[in-house]
Amino acid sequence: TDHDARSVGYALIEDERKGRFDRERAEELGVPAGPKFSQLHEGNTVELEDGTVVDPDQVVGDPRPGRSIVYTGDTRPTVRTIEVADEPDLLIHDATFADDRAERATETAHSTARGAAEIASRADAKRLALVHISSRYTGGVEDHLAEAREVFDGETVVPEDGQKLEVPYPDG
Repeated sequence: TDHDARSVGYALIEDERKGRFDRERAEELGVPAGPKFSQLHEGNTVELEDGTVVDPDQVVGDPRPGRSIVYTGDTRPTVRTIEVADEPDLLIHDATFADDRAERATETAHSTARGAAEIASRADAKRLALVHISSRYTGGVEDHLAEAREVFDGETVVPEDGQKLEVPYPDG
């Protein structure tokens, strides 16, 4: 983050997940259902009763990516977020102001919705959640959403306080 007071950001990045286990292929190779399936899925080679050796790469697909969430505390738009974000599934970004207060955003080291969206776009984020909206916007956040959507093609939301956002796995 880049703010005029202490501020933090977080990058939550899951490890890769195991590849998908191809049960049909394992059965074709003569692997009996049960512990040997698990052993193969864990990456271990197994030997069948007839002496046939089955390697995990014969029945387990490539590792699948985990999910990533990047959260900024109070911040002006900064390249550091882009460097850390690296194609996040969800970028949660400060958007204290809309464009009508862009000068105020600069003065107070905060972001506009458009600035947050530019960061999301440059970081190749899949989704953007605009947060820390100033209380001066009591009439709604439509301007924030419209400005962000002019710049960022992914899904953009302004979550309610305490609202849970689902982050699906990248491979569906």
